[in-house]
Amino acid sequence: MITYRQLWAADPPAWRRAALAWRRQEQMLARRLAGLDDAAGGLRPGWTGLAARTADRHLAGLRDRVAVVAAAVPCVLDQILSGYAERLARAKSVLAGWVDTADRLGLSIDRDGRVWADPARTRPDGPTLAAARRVADGIGTALALAATADADAASRLDAVATAADQGWPERPPPTRPAAGADPAAVRDWWLALDDAARRWLIRHDPGWLGGLDGIPAAARDQANRSVLARERELLLAERDRLLARETVPWDSVPELRRIDRLLAGLDRVTDRLAAESGPRAYLLDVAGGAAWTGDGPRSTGRVVLALGDPDQADNVLTYVPGMGSGLDRVAGELDRTERVLGRCQELAPTELTAAVLWLDYAAPAFVDEAASAGPAERAADDLLRFQQGLRATGHDDAAELTVLGHSYGSLVVGTAARAPGMPVDNLVFVGSPGVGVDHVDELAMPAGQVWATTATNDVIRHAAVPGWWSDDRLWFGHDPNDPGFGARVFAGDPAGHLGYWNDGNPALDAMARIVLGAGHQDEVVTRR
Repeated sequence: MITYRQLWAADPPAWRRAALAWRRQEQMLARRLAGLDDAAGGLRPGWTGLAARTADRHLAGLRDRVAVVAAAVPCVLDQILSGYAERLARAKSVLAGWVDTADRLGLSIDRDGRVWADPARTRPDGPTLAAARRVADGIGTALALAATADADAASRLDAVATAADQGWPERPPPTRPAAGADPAAVRDWWLALDDAARRWLIRHDPGWLGGLDGIPAAARDQANRSVLARERELLLAERDRLLARETVPWDSVPELRRIDRLLAGLDRVTDRLAAESGPRAYLLDVAGGAAWTGDGPRSTGRVVLALGDPDQADNVLTYVPGMGSGLDRVAGELDRTERVLGRCQELAPTELTAAVLWLDYAAPAFVDEAASAGPAERAADDLLRFQQGLRATGHDDAAELTVLGHSYGSLVVGTAARAPGMPVDNLVFVGSPGVGVDHVDELAMPAGQVWATTATNDVIRHAAVPGWWSDDRLWFGHDPNDPGFGARVFAGDPAGHLGYWNDGNPALDAMARIVLGAGHQDEVVTRR
């Protein structure tokens, strides 16, 4: 059991630094792998015979073992230590809150965490025995949170050490889920695998595993970091192929620009994955954008990036952007995701909140494409399955899950929410052109858990259907911001189509409070 003194002296930033140090080991191990390749390459031309073949086998085996360690150990230890730092910081925040409460009540706490009434501070209306017990229970809660985090981290670290002692064996899994399998069934399949089979999949088939809903975020993150490197290599190879021509054809220029934008998007994702500040990022899916063949729209790439581990969080936001979004424009959408998460942390520092940027659909690029519900209908099943995966892998069925759609993304969210079985506690529509229904009752969600806002000067208001008898009729149904739709409408400043995330805008505060759940939603400023 963690003691009061141990928790008070604990240093979460030190554990974050330790996690960062392990993250940097990936580069060192990559250099070691390159060195082994160079050594083997240098020996082969000038050395033949039995000894040469034996040495080559030994070098290949050593390289394989280093490759397995490089693919697993730094990332796993980074995840474990980063998660431990966040959970330890939460426990310390809870403890500090109860220490402040004790001080306000005139109670004292000794070095062992015992709560008592100091006669020198006693007032006629001084603290009661019940108050002292309440503070003592609060301190006990903080210590229990720290103890649980400590035990979990220790267990996971022991598993890594045991696997390393056993030589990190690998073997393929005996079975695989069918395409489109229920995320809960995928979770059960994953839990039934041994560590060797899991490591084999992460290393040898990361592209398949990384996009599978129902797989824990930690495993998807490990797989997708190698997918990210591969996607970058494919884009660079395509770029080099186009530039290798003596004269670059005029029709290749747009493709080169597209590739450069996608590479910039991958760089932004890479930077966030390596960031030293903020919650650790988990890469849950990524597609750099296949080479354009000239017979269809150019891909803008896809990415699903979680800030904080959604499997360990008390509250999880899934943010679905709208028209024009994609990997090539990830920077702005990631900033908006961070802003909501940051406000959640300000309002509820004792709760673990994670925010997911879900850019996993082919968003319309232009207004004429956005006039069709087709992209939203094609994305709805993927969003539904992703949310089911979050619920399946979460540590607590009571975790608060919120899905927020902005602009065309609100149509994606509304389309997904029409079908029963979407495990969501709150739906939020921001700057919406309509969500595919005319009334909140047509969604598979209680009306009190559906929220909406649209600024008075948001250009989306021009998405009204011409000649319709009511200005509340938009391209994709009744305006969810109108009282007649039946959603809970929250206030915001008139800051245009992207101003909802501006510092000081009541809309930003409202979005954060909705994500944090019922205990915070009573303070949301609603429109009168």
